[in-house]
Amino acid sequence: MLSMIGYAVGLGNVWRFPYLAYKHGGGAFLIPYVIMLSIAGLPLFFLESSFGQFCSQGPINVWKAVPILQGVGITMMLVSTFVAIYYNVILAYSIYYLFASFQYPLPWSNCSGWSEFPLLKSPLLHQPPEFSKTESGPPLEAKNSCEKQPDTPVFKINILGLTGPVVWHLALCLLLGWIMIGAALFKGIKSSGKVVYFTATFPYAVLLILLIRGVTLEGARNGIEYYIGTQSNLTKLSEAEVWKDAATQIFFSLSIAWGGLTALASYNKFHNNCYKDSIIVCVTNCGTSIFAGFAIFSILGHMAHVYGKPVSEVAQAGFGLAFIAYPDALSKLPISPLWSILFFFMLITLGLDSQFAGIEVITTCLQDAYPKFLKSKRGLITVIICVVLFLLGLPCVTGAGIYWVNLIDTFVAGWILLVAGLLEVFGLSCIYGGNRFIKDIEMMIGNKSAIFWIWWRSCWFFITPFVLLVILGWSVYTFTAPTYGTVEYPEWGIALGWCMTAFCLMWIPIVAVWRIAKASGGLWQRIKSTCVPTEDWGPYLERHRGERYGAKRALCTLNVHIPPLVTRTQRTRVSFF
Repeated sequence: MLSMIGYAVGLGNVWRFPYLAYKHGGGAFLIPYVIMLSIAGLPLFFLESSFGQFCSQGPINVWKAVPILQGVGITMMLVSTFVAIYYNVILAYSIYYLFASFQYPLPWSNCSGWSEFPLLKSPLLHQPPEFSKTESGPPLEAKNSCEKQPDTPVFKINILGLTGPVVWHLALCLLLGWIMIGAALFKGIKSSGKVVYFTATFPYAVLLILLIRGVTLEGARNGIEYYIGTQSNLTKLSEAEVWKDAATQIFFSLSIAWGGLTALASYNKFHNNCYKDSIIVCVTNCGTSIFAGFAIFSILGHMAHVYGKPVSEVAQAGFGLAFIAYPDALSKLPISPLWSILFFFMLITLGLDSQFAGIEVITTCLQDAYPKFLKSKRGLITVIICVVLFLLGLPCVTGAGIYWVNLIDTFVAGWILLVAGLLEVFGLSCIYGGNRFIKDIEMMIGNKSAIFWIWWRSCWFFITPFVLLVILGWSVYTFTAPTYGTVEYPEWGIALGWCMTAFCLMWIPIVAVWRIAKASGGLWQRIKSTCVPTEDWGPYLERHRGERYGAKRALCTLNVHIPPLVTRTQRTRVSFF
């Protein structure tokens, strides 16, 4: 459960949710946020974790339940692979900032410090350079923002170019990140399961420390009031964008449809109460987002007070918050290196947890595909994966590294996940059978009353698919070419992004066509046969299969014939009768 909490609670809880809360009416944003958690986040989380626990398989092999959709599992694995490449780059940024924090004063506490800070050679934090031009137009030189506005807090660094060699200090930090991940996962869940006792709990200690320190600072009240709203703006609830942002934040914050939940749940004991775990993890995840907002905005409020500016001018999201605004705010505190060290160490632990599950998806899929050959080579597989992904991540630590990170994040970790999630809930509720899936869950957690399942049936059959369809349609309709700051990507960059999207999604139709072509009979018979679970689908261990098919075997002993082509639910009914 700690692994799932660590996987679900990531950087987005710290650097995105607080920004969305103040942007959409402060405390009023909690209303759509909790509603979307109830009708979309929790049902999908419960569904996906139950799915993996029932058959003890990774995100590809679980689709033996619905073979025609096995490509969805491949899509999930590819998305996790792409995300693991750039997510570890963010981890490398945090590692570098952690090392830079072991000095006083902090190197980003003034303009001269920024100019000497080695990250200047990498556009980790930047705005496009402001060029002075001649009458004919060509740029002559880039002006430093510190020279132009010496009294303005230094949040940004000018970019030195869109291309360049690998920045060696960031590459070394990237290597260190992969070494930590490889060491933690070398023995699989046995080793990472021990590491998460620290990495999943330490961020809460840091957030509590930062909150206690933050609320004692002058101006903290302004920041907190800005976060929750002195009077929540309920009129914001009439805006469609508020609901879309709430649903999107819930969906991505809980790491649904990445494959990680299925992979982690596959290591659960068969009779583990996955329902209780799902409730705990989802509530913890959302509570962390709300709690982190107080810790973040109390200190941002102090920084706004120091500079004599409104909180809105210092509040940012994403990279702007984690690597610009908040570090600058920490540099204004007494004993600033201590707070900076704690903050970036917290970011590292948040990133490690998410990476553990992401790599677990890849290794689990490989071992499930080749169990006889790879089951005993867990350590070697982990090392090879870490080395390959480190090499693939090197372009993300070049002079144009941040552009690669933003490009992959936009085209891979976006609405592809909505497609995968929609197909997942459709495949299990409509093709596999929602009632059959409920029986599988009851086999693990015990029988529940019909009233208990009314809500989950409503979500899996109607509400959740509808919400996902609306979010997906809205995302496609409002899609615009990505930018970083005011820098627009070239056409070849946009084309490359769409190629990554196509590469992840194309396996869904390819595998479906392959499965149909491999089946026998007419076209309709082939399609029907690929929508029926394979013969080896079900609980992984024989003793658990016995719990499901025990009655059937007893009847078979009495020479009672059960037609081999009836569904598993029908077999259960015949056996029970």
